[in-house]
Amino acid sequence: MMMEARLHELYQLGTELFEKGKYNEAEPVLKDVIKINPNYADVLNKLGIITHLKDNIKEAVEYFERAVELNPRYTEASLNLVIAYNDMGQFKLAQEVFSKAAQIAHPTPLALDPFVAGKLANEHYKIGNIYLEFGMYDNAIDEYNKAIKLFPKLADVYTKLGIACRSKGQYEDAVVHFIKAKEINPSYGQAWVQLGLTYYMKGLTGLAFEEWESALKRNPDLKEAKTYLQLLKKEEQ
Repeated sequence: MMMEARLHELYQLGTELFEKGKYNEAEPVLKDVIKINPNYADVLNKLGIITHLKDNIKEAVEYFERAVELNPRYTEASLNLVIAYNDMGQFKLAQEVFSKAAQIAHPTPLALDPFVAGKLANEHYKIGNIYLEFGMYDNAIDEYNKAIKLFPKLADVYTKLGIACRSKGQYEDAVVHFIKAKEINPSYGQAWVQLGLTYYMKGLTGLAFEEWESALKRNPDLKEAKTYLQLLKKEEQ
């Protein structure tokens, strides 16, 4: 029990530091989590992101590979692995993972003070993210819908809701949510990227291409869109 409590404490601390962008502080804590229990796919994914940001791409690839091995339906880890492979020049591997990932996988707001509603919505969003990381998609969808019911103008929540629906194979619902996120905030690049990915997974490569090109025009530094376009062009050759 003491070890379980310690593990939970480290997990919470590492996750909080990571979400605050304090990657140097988060890294040793998350590594301690993996030492105790090496089967946390979301922790491996976070460590992969941290090491990739430090340009330790080979090490990042190892983390992402382990995360995907533990949870083959962990789309975010798969896509992070695609980007890491691409940065290493391993375009064939990137394309294989990209294709494999593609094969897997409006309520009225309550009469609450907007500040309170926003705070509550954010808590549901964070809980939804945890469920999503562990592949508990129905629970994640419930939490995201609760957040939207409280505060319906959150593009990031609609985007995560779309990802959860897509992970369940509910592509049409996912498309609706991504489009809604774009309507709420046309500058939110992830909505464009994820909508393009969903089109690609449905075999609508032309629409996927359009979304990623549009995303890049709005944000030329959007790495995912650039990578997916390159892979799509290679696929068509």
